[in-house]
Amino acid sequence: MARGVYIHIPFCHQICNYCDFNKVFFKNQPVDEYIEALGREMAMTVAKTPEAFTNIETIFLGGGTPTALSAQQIEKLLQLITKHIPMSSVKEFSSEANPDELTIEKLQALYNGGVNRLSMGVQSFDQSLLTKIGRTHSNDHVYETIQNAKNVGFENISIDLMYGLPGQTMEQWQDTLEKALALKLPHYSAYSLIVEPKTIFYIQYAKGKLNLPTEDLEASMYGVLMDTMEAHGLQQYEISNFAHEGYVSTHNKIYWDNDEYAGFGAGAHGYLNGIRYSNVAPIKKYIETVMEGNLPLLQQHEVTVEEKLEEQMFLGLRKTAGVTHEEFEIKFNRSMISLYEETISRLHQEDLIEFDTTGIRLTRKGRFIGNEVFQRFLVGE
Repeated sequence: MARGVYIHIPFCHQICNYCDFNKVFFKNQPVDEYIEALGREMAMTVAKTPEAFTNIETIFLGGGTPTALSAQQIEKLLQLITKHIPMSSVKEFSSEANPDELTIEKLQALYNGGVNRLSMGVQSFDQSLLTKIGRTHSNDHVYETIQNAKNVGFENISIDLMYGLPGQTMEQWQDTLEKALALKLPHYSAYSLIVEPKTIFYIQYAKGKLNLPTEDLEASMYGVLMDTMEAHGLQQYEISNFAHEGYVSTHNKIYWDNDEYAGFGAGAHGYLNGIRYSNVAPIKKYIETVMEGNLPLLQQHEVTVEEKLEEQMFLGLRKTAGVTHEEFEIKFNRSMISLYEETISRLHQEDLIEFDTTGIRLTRKGRFIGNEVFQRFLVGE
């Protein structure tokens, strides 16, 4: 049974140098047709497995950039969502946004259409770094947009930040954190740069033209991030996410709890009825498939018990609360200790995880090398 719904909007007015998500330039794209196709895909999927949609808690508009749409297109999209997705149990309805695209008209369209949480891609408050990574907004855009969002009625606002950027210094990172926290928002996300294939940064990296911070400096930036957030009263509830009480992102927790969710749109991924699936990515192919009355599935994979066990561990350990014995036994009718006793013992001896009668979780030391810890729970490692 799905707890959440993800809807992919693959349009951008500007392609960021680090982004590897399925996206295209907005201009000359069949945007209105794509929105209609989304409505059809939602209708077909819910009709096929209505029992999977009886307790939807969250909806998340991602991209690409949902706010690349016009106010009228946003209104149409939200009308289709609320028409086809059962909304009675939805408590969190989020949309990603770019600060320089969120006009008052778009904010009102989002708010009136049911969206109650904004996740804004700010990344940095240093203009030279913003230019370097391909962002088009300024600090003034951020300040103005957040104030406008509050005026419209939004209270639950989050911003994304990035560290480990090309040429970024500790001083620039600390200044970004200071400016971000001065906004007194309820939620912040902060991610280290990962140079992904098929991105502008990857091409530069392959040519030896990407001046990345050292691993030690990046680790120091992460340490400063954790300390600064804690000093400002924000709880770290996941490796990269921090929130005041009552503002933890329910949608993101669905992924880390290894629970099911539906994914709609070109290139979207979902996990329903024990099957992980992905949609076709080319936009015109997606539209054609749906309009012909077929679901736009590209791949389907029935998740094995072994895979579910692995996912429970490496996704769950991203949360600072970790994986509890109780939730593990409820899901799998097996003891976590009986399966992973040797691995847990070694990681505990290395001070990478904490272990008690409640469960296991990463230590502060473990958070710095989380991926290495997660790999220890994969079969064959």
